[in-house]
Amino acid sequence: MPYATITAMQQRFGEQDLVYLSVRDDSPADVINTPVIEQAITDASDMIDGYLASRYELPLANVPNLLEQLCCDIARYKLGTNDAPEHVETRYKDVIKFLTSVAKGELSIGVDALGQDAQVQNTAQIESAGSVFAREKSKGFI
Repeated sequence: MPYATITAMQQRFGEQDLVYLSVRDDSPADVINTPVIEQAITDASDMIDGYLASRYELPLANVPNLLEQLCCDIARYKLGTNDAPEHVETRYKDVIKFLTSVAKGELSIGVDALGQDAQVQNTAQIESAGSVFAREKSKGFI
C-alpha cells in the first residue's frame, strides 16, 4: 500500500520539480510522467515497510501522516539520485536514520504493533517532598 500520492508529492515539491524528475526519453518534457512517479512512491513505500515489518503488523490499520512525509522524501531522492541537491540527500539520510531507530524500537511512528493509534499510558508525573525552605522551617534565620 503506497504511503503517498502524486498529489502529495506535488504539494511538497511542486509540479515543475516532478516534471523534471520524471522526464524520460519516451515522455513529453512538459508534463508529469505519472507511471515514473507512481513507481518511485511504490518503491519508497516498500522500503518503509521493510523497516516497519519487524515492529508492526502490516498493512497498518491507521497510517500516520508522518509516513506520507517520509515516503515523499524517499521517492524524491530516488527520482534524482544522480543529481540530487544536498538538502534532498540530507533529508533522505535523516529518514533512513529515523526508520532505523523505529526498527530498533527506539522511536515510534505513533501506532501500536497492530497499527492502531497508540495510547500513551506512561505519562510523566512529578512528585514533591514539600518545601525545603519555608518561614516556619527556618527557625529564626529569616
